[in-house]
Amino acid sequence: MGKQEGNKRKERIPETEVLPSSFFRFDSPNTTQTKPLSTLHLHSLSGSMTHARKPTKPNSQPRQAHNPSFSTTGMKLIVPLQGVVQGRGGLLLGTLVPCALFYFLQLYLKRRRSNFSPPSPSSEPTLPRTSSRSNLSSRGSISRVRLSKLATQISRPDDSLYYVGLERASRDPYDAVNNPHGIIQLGLSDNKLCFDLIGEWVARNLEGTMSGGVDLGINGIAPYQTFDGVMELKMALSDFMHQVMGESVKFDPYNMVLTAGATPAIEILSYCLADHGNAFLVPTPYYPGFDRDVRWRPGVDLIPVHCRSTDNFNLSITALDQAFSQARKRGVKIRGILISNPSNPVGNILTQDMLYSLLDFAEDKNIHIIVDEVYAGSTYGSEKFVSLAEVLDSDIDKSRFHIVYSLSKDLSLAGFRVGVICSFNDSVLAAAKKLTRFSAISAPTQRLVTSMLSDKRFIREYLETNRKRIRQVRDEFVDCLSKLGIKCAKSSAGMFCWANMSGLIRPYSEKGEIELWEKFLSIAKISITPGSACHCIEPGWFRICFTTITLEEVPLVIKRIRRVVESCNSSS
Repeated sequence: MGKQEGNKRKERIPETEVLPSSFFRFDSPNTTQTKPLSTLHLHSLSGSMTHARKPTKPNSQPRQAHNPSFSTTGMKLIVPLQGVVQGRGGLLLGTLVPCALFYFLQLYLKRRRSNFSPPSPSSEPTLPRTSSRSNLSSRGSISRVRLSKLATQISRPDDSLYYVGLERASRDPYDAVNNPHGIIQLGLSDNKLCFDLIGEWVARNLEGTMSGGVDLGINGIAPYQTFDGVMELKMALSDFMHQVMGESVKFDPYNMVLTAGATPAIEILSYCLADHGNAFLVPTPYYPGFDRDVRWRPGVDLIPVHCRSTDNFNLSITALDQAFSQARKRGVKIRGILISNPSNPVGNILTQDMLYSLLDFAEDKNIHIIVDEVYAGSTYGSEKFVSLAEVLDSDIDKSRFHIVYSLSKDLSLAGFRVGVICSFNDSVLAAAKKLTRFSAISAPTQRLVTSMLSDKRFIREYLETNRKRIRQVRDEFVDCLSKLGIKCAKSSAGMFCWANMSGLIRPYSEKGEIELWEKFLSIAKISITPGSACHCIEPGWFRICFTTITLEEVPLVIKRIRRVVESCNSSS
C-alpha cells in the first residue's frame, strides 16, 4: 500500500521540465541577436530555493548541451511554481513573482536596446556626446535653474497701477500724425514744455564743445573719470541750485556726490542711513517710485504718515509722532523721514515753520531727514520755496540732514540722468562716493552739462520761460477740469495737478477708483496715476501731469476726459 501511494504521488508531478526554446527570448549583453532560453528549471519554494528537484522518470528528450556563452552572459530565471503544481498553497508567490520577474526582464531588454540602437543615417558625421554633457543634460531637465530671491521678487509683473499705466501707454503711444487715437501719457512727470530751448542750445554748442571746449575733446571724455562726479560739474551745479532756489542758499561742492539721477541718490542714502528691515516715515500721498528706490535693493520699509484733504494734504507733526510711536510698538526701527518738497503729487510747499518743526522732531527722535527737492525750480504760485539747507543754523547738528536734487525736472534733462546728494555727514559722503561706482554719470554727459550750466544767460532765460509755460498750461488745464466738475488741490509747484474725482467713482472705495482709472485708459485713452498708487488714504484722487502736453493740446485732453465724465454721470 505504501509503495502504491508513493507511486501515485509521483504520477501527479509533471514530467516536462524543458520548455520549447522559443518560449523565452533575451538579448545577450555581447550581441543584439536573440538567443533561446532552452531550459526552464522548476525549483521548490521550500528551503533555499537553490536545488533543482530531480525527475521521477528519465527524460524522454535528450538534454541540450551546455552553452558556455549562455552561462556567462545570460540570466538564470528562477520561477517558484512547484508549490502551485503540487497544490501546496503557493498560488500568490507563484503568480506575482513570475510577473514581476517578467516585467523587469522586459524593462532590462528595452533599456539594452535603447543603448545599442543603431545611429540614424546622416550625410555628416556626428561628434560623440561625452558622459559629462549627458549628465548635465539629464540634470538640467529635472528642475529649473534657480534665481535669487531678489530677482524672483522684482521680476514679477508690476502690481502698482502707476507702472502698469506707464507700460500700457508705451505700447500704444499717442502721436498727432502717426497714432492720433493712441494713449496720451499724463502719468509720467516729464517736462516737455521747453524742449525747444534745450534743442536750440545743443544745436548751437554741441559741435563747438565736442571739438575741445571745456574739456569735451576726446581726452576729456574717453578716459576713466571719478565716479562721484568731476569737480567742474559740481561747481556748476552748485551755482545752478543757488539760482534755482532764489539765491538764498549756497551749496558746498565738496559736500556733493553726483549720481545718475535722483533715483540712485535716494537708494544710496537708504543704504547709508538704514539697515535691511529698518523703516522711513513718508507723508502720504507720495511719489510711487519711492517704493522701488528704497525697498527693492536696500530692503528698507516705508511707513505711510497719512495726510488728509481737509488740510490740503499738508503734513502735521502730530501725525508724524503717532506714526513713529506705532512703529516703535511693533518693534520697527525708524531711521529717518523721507519727504518731497515741493510735494509730489500734491504740489504744495513746506513752510519755513514746518521745516524747523521737522528739525526739532528729527533731533528729538535721533533720526535722519531726506528731502527730495527736485521741483524746487518748477514753481508757479505765490508761495516761496524754502530749501532745507536754508534753515540749517550753525548750532544744529547737520549730520542728520540730506538733500536730493536732479536736473530731470527743472532743466528738462531727464534722459541725461544727472542727480546729486548734498549731505553734511562726512561718513555718508565717503560711503556714497564709493557706492556711485554703480550709478556714475557718463563722462560726455558731465562735460556737456557743465558747459550748459556755465552759460549763465541761457540758464536765466530758460528758468524764466519754464516757469511761465508751466503756469500757463497749469492754469488752463485746472480751469478746464473745474468746468467739468473736477476740482484740484491747491498747489504752488510741480508739473501735475492733484485732481479730486471722488464724485465719479462707484462705489466710493479703492475698487471704484481702479475702475475709473481703467475707464480713462480704455475710453478716454489717457494714462493718469490713481491715488492708491500714491498710498492716498482717500479714494478718488488722481495725479495728472500736464507738462507732457503743449498748451495747444489741452483741449484734446479735456475732450477725452469729458467722455469719461459723461459716461460716469449717465451710468449713475
